[in-house]
Amino acid sequence: MNIVCLDLEGVLVPEIWIAFSEKSGIPELRRTTRDEPDYAKLMDFRLKTLAEHHLGLNEIREVIGGIDPMDGAKDFLDELRSVTQTVILSDTFEQFAGPLMKKLGMPTIFCNSLTVTDDGTVTGYKLRCEKTKLTTVKALQSMGYDTIAAGDSFNDLEMIKASRAGFLFRSTEKIKKDHPELPAFEEYADLLRAIKDVL
Repeated sequence: MNIVCLDLEGVLVPEIWIAFSEKSGIPELRRTTRDEPDYAKLMDFRLKTLAEHHLGLNEIREVIGGIDPMDGAKDFLDELRSVTQTVILSDTFEQFAGPLMKKLGMPTIFCNSLTVTDDGTVTGYKLRCEKTKLTTVKALQSMGYDTIAAGDSFNDLEMIKASRAGFLFRSTEKIKKDHPELPAFEEYADLLRAIKDVL
């Protein structure tokens, strides 16, 4: 039995932290997992920056409310879910994901969580499990699933490589150059076709 594992940000919706960077006027927050392979280092930097600017979950959620899926993303996801099981594996947080999942038709998502005080101050984060995407793919495989994975960032590479088939989607030139063995696509129609070909 097949199951497709998709990244969220950069694949189905715009990068939340980039949108927040633009709204808040803090260019340092543009860094994402496309730029920084070390997730812990990236999150520590983000939390420190939020604290320095006295910003928290309330301000981030306000920005998320104005984010829509990428053009064609929901149609792509609807078509994919009509032919195979699909799950979103993301390093985003449940406090961010809710409004976006509604706009995508409520697909299943596995993600992390933030620790937040009553006034919205973000004090930390909790990973759902170690190496969240790779661990989840291996768990699905242990239950008899053949995984097919697609993503755009450094933190997607392990799940892509561990899967029976894996693809890059709208990734960076550096990642594509460093991993020429991975088929890379820019359009949903091409990614959908590639996935259907291996089902």
